[in-house]
Amino acid sequence: MNNEEHADHGYITDKSNYLNRLKRIEGQARGIYRMVDEEKYCIDILTQISALTSALQSVALGLMDDHLKHCVSDAVKLGGDDAEAKIKEASDAIARLVRS
Repeated sequence: MNNEEHADHGYITDKSNYLNRLKRIEGQARGIYRMVDEEKYCIDILTQISALTSALQSVALGLMDDHLKHCVSDAVKLGGDDAEAKIKEASDAIARLVRS
């Protein structure tokens, strides 16, 4: 089963919360764009970038938690090659998050 075939992702029960958080993040990014356009003080822009980064990391950690609890857990219960693939996929995603 590939990612496109999975109809019920772990985050689906909290989808509206994720979408609201992403809308706020989008607004923050637009605000940073405006700050640069208006030539605001560098430190103020960096402070907003830090807040944006934290907000994105929070969403990423929530999605990772949902993925582990739902997709990976289900695959492990079923066993086989899909379980190994889901565990590797999650490990790779965690490595990407740690590097970012």
